[in-house]
Amino acid sequence: MASSRLERVEESATIKAANVANKMRQEGIDVISFTLGEPDFDTPKHICDAAADAMYRGETHYSPSAGIPELRNAIAEKLRTENKLDAKASDILVTPGAKQAIFETMLSVLDDGDEAILFDPAWVSYEPAIKFAGANATWVPTDPYDGFKPLDMEEYITDKTKLIVVNSPGNPTGAVYDKQTLKHISDLAIDNDILVLSDEIYEKIIYGKEHFSIGSFEGMQDRTITINGFSKAYAMTGWRLGYVCARPDIFKGMLKIQSHSVSSATSFVQYGGIAALEGPQEPITEMVDRFKARRDLLVDGLNAIGIKCQKPGGAFYAFADVSEYGNGDAITEKLLTDAHVAVTPGSAFGESGKDFIRISYAASLERIQEGLERIRAALI
Repeated sequence: MASSRLERVEESATIKAANVANKMRQEGIDVISFTLGEPDFDTPKHICDAAADAMYRGETHYSPSAGIPELRNAIAEKLRTENKLDAKASDILVTPGAKQAIFETMLSVLDDGDEAILFDPAWVSYEPAIKFAGANATWVPTDPYDGFKPLDMEEYITDKTKLIVVNSPGNPTGAVYDKQTLKHISDLAIDNDILVLSDEIYEKIIYGKEHFSIGSFEGMQDRTITINGFSKAYAMTGWRLGYVCARPDIFKGMLKIQSHSVSSATSFVQYGGIAALEGPQEPITEMVDRFKARRDLLVDGLNAIGIKCQKPGGAFYAFADVSEYGNGDAITEKLLTDAHVAVTPGSAFGESGKDFIRISYAASLERIQEGLERIRAALI
């Protein structure tokens, strides 16, 4: 009795992989899980204190559907100063997680038969959200040995293309697009009158590179929908707090969806968001430094085994080429069965990922080292 739209969508591969690992753990098996995109750090104390204080002073009721004014103002200020966007509080919609913002965007701007461009490989939830809106995903190939930059993108644009999805730093590759790449995307968007969804959730988890917001480029302010959140930078995944900045007509459509579905983000959680933006930022620096050490250990270890892997410029994923040993699906199964190491098959992120696996290094150095040893034993 499921609706036809559900038949167009498959379950999340990353959640599925994590569930299998958790089930094995419940059976007493010591599984090293490199599956979910979740920082393994505690939320900074000042953020927790702000949310708790809000809760105890009675901020436990409905909030405005678009978010509390104080948080919308803080987000707009952040976007103006850090991202060079001409953002106003009235442009900001606070959502229960960035994923909800992506879902609402797709439903707001896509119609039946429209096309949305994804760069292959891409995060697993983009295509399902596009399909829920009745539209179709167009996959543009990328070069895995040149920063996963899109190849010949203009050849994939049609008169049905309505949206381009940009994710930098990216999941699953950790790729960070330079200014020249983003300028090429923005030029194509302007020339063909296409909207851009810019998912910038990993912007602060970046290693020796500079993050650019495509919405700050000339001519892109009104055609860019900028999405971000607190989950990754502030280790707040369970808090479910994200936001989107969009021009008035798109904002109104998203607000309509939000008000009729999830209503709003949790009231006292939003006060934690204010503390995150306005409080000390040192915890981010410390977290990124630790992620960088983990990245280096993992990528150097994989290459020593014979698994080709470029060092990602951001996020906390290694997208490793396992074609020397088999395809990504087979190696994923082998590592789980023989080594009790859980990874995500690259095929979950697009056709070009079939020879890859995604490894999240949101784990301790000790567990990464042990995972490498188990991988080596299983493959060599």
